[in-house]
Amino acid sequence: MQSGELQTWLDKGVRGITSNPSIFAKAMMETSDYESDLRTFIGEGLTIEEAYWALVVDDIKAATAILQPLHESSNGIDGYVSVEVSPTLAHETQQTIEAARSLNDRVAADNVYIKVPATLEGVPAIETLLSEQISINVTLIFSHSRYSAVMEAYIAGLEKAPQDFDLSTISSVASFFISRIDVEVDKRLAAIGTPEALALQGKAAVAQGQLAYKLFLETFSGPRWEALAAKGANVQRPLWASTSTKNPDYPDTLYVDTLIGPHTVNTLPDKTLAAFEDHGSVARTVDASFDDAQATIDALLALGIDLEEVAVQLEEEGVASFAKAFDDVLASLEATAASN
Repeated sequence: MQSGELQTWLDKGVRGITSNPSIFAKAMMETSDYESDLRTFIGEGLTIEEAYWALVVDDIKAATAILQPLHESSNGIDGYVSVEVSPTLAHETQQTIEAARSLNDRVAADNVYIKVPATLEGVPAIETLLSEQISINVTLIFSHSRYSAVMEAYIAGLEKAPQDFDLSTISSVASFFISRIDVEVDKRLAAIGTPEALALQGKAAVAQGQLAYKLFLETFSGPRWEALAAKGANVQRPLWASTSTKNPDYPDTLYVDTLIGPHTVNTLPDKTLAAFEDHGSVARTVDASFDDAQATIDALLALGIDLEEVAVQLEEEGVASFAKAFDDVLASLEATAASN
């Protein structure tokens, strides 16, 4: 924000910004940019964790201000900035609700998404928060079954909103994680080791994403949805997360080129964004062939790859990774505050 790099990306066409505990940990631990404000907050009597959240809120408020013109010019569709509740609350429904309310109030911007993980405990929190007109970025979705539950929570939340409320002001995205699926499934296919198994490496994640889009199309159609749409409701857009390529043998824009279509969002890290700008392919691909995507999933299942089991493992790892980043950044801030 201070260097102007953010504005440069917006000028090139970026439509929003996401954050998570790992991103903030990297920023706060690898630069000295936050030290002055940290010492100010500590001097005001804040604890280390309170100071962390003060730093986060300051950043998010500044970012929402920068993106507000885009939010307005897109009629409230784009220009959002996402900020996540504490990862330590991933399995606490009521505490997640309270934390999300507090974070939403502190940022106080109509273009903020509060990120809530799609754990079993997170899904009912998502429904409640949406019914209270808080816009939500649902994160850490790894399976079609959980994605269906998330979309149901969105629709149910809209249905519970006050009857006289303008539903067009409620927005949500559902973040379906992509590359991590290939990392785990490829490992299992390598263990099987047959030519049939090895031929499926690098294909699970895109197929999962494309079939998730099929679920999206099916869910946001029909009488139930149309009744909400008539009141101004927006679809909950599918968002492709974790779209940097982890395997260097795969094209670096693999998880961007293959998942482009109406109503989709892709959160790209800087390196992938630059790669796509340089040599990415812009074409409608996400719904090119649901049959091919289903055939890939069927072949994986035939080999004994349990995608629901994979999803459970990846969700646990994702929650643990964010929690570790959160602990690490608090320890780093504490060390900074204690130093001269």
